[in-house]
This record gives sequence, C-alpha cells and structure tokens, in this order.
Amino acid sequence: MGEEAAIGAVVDEMYAMISGPKGPRDWSRQDNCFHPDARQIRTRVDADGRAIFRSMGLADYARDTTPFFAENDFFELEIARRIDVLGNMAHVWSAYEARSALDDPLPERRGINSIQLFKDPERGWRIMAMIWDNERDGVTITPF
Repeated sequence: MGEEAAIGAVVDEMYAMISGPKGPRDWSRQDNCFHPDARQIRTRVDADGRAIFRSMGLADYARDTTPFFAENDFFELEIARRIDVLGNMAHVWSAYEARSALDDPLPERRGINSIQLFKDPERGWRIMAMIWDNERDGVTITPF
C-alpha cells in the first residue's frame, strides 16, 4: 500500500468510528487511527464572536461525545481530501458534511478537518493532531 493510500485508510477509519446510528461507539477503534498522544481540537465562535477552542486527548473526546452519540444519529462524510507528505509526517485537509441520516438532502453542517499524522515505526500512520472548524457566515469551504 502506498503512503497516500495508508494515510487515506487512517482518515477513513476516523470517519467510520464516529459515524453511525445513535448508540455507543467502539472507542477501541481509536487505536486504528490515532496515536496515543493525539490531540483533538474543536474550534467555534462564542456568543461575542470570539474564536475559542477546546483541546482534548482521546479519552476526553470519547467522554465528551458519548452522550451526544447515544441520543443522535450522526454521519460525518468526507467530501474532499488533499494529502501532503514529507518523510514521516503528513498533513490532510479533509472537508466534510455532517448529517443525521445518510439520505438527508442537505447537510446539518460542513467544515474542514486539518489532520497532522506521524508515521510511527510500530503503528504506521497515526493522527497526532486534528483541528476543525465549520462553515458559518463569512467562512465557506473552498475547493482544494
């Protein structure tokens, strides 16, 4: 498997892990795509219009999202991807759409995951950091 295909498989696994009908997610799948030291960073804009973020380790993310996934169908689908590789590091721009059902005609939201990966000698490509933001007034996904 080539580098881009291996990196793509990791990104595909990340989306598959969080997507599905309401109910528990199999958090053991994090090992298939994230390095144990990985950080996930959710960005948003507060009520005053200021950019804020929440940085989470793997356990934090699982704990914080479990109640939402238990009560909601959620499907995050990749709609575009760009991969850049240099040696043992890679960067993926991954545009996504989120829906409550796969056949929803319009997404609930769209955004971009900025994903940094490391080629670990024992694990292969693993996500080290991931930061994301959603479209909103004045912020639109542009093709890449």
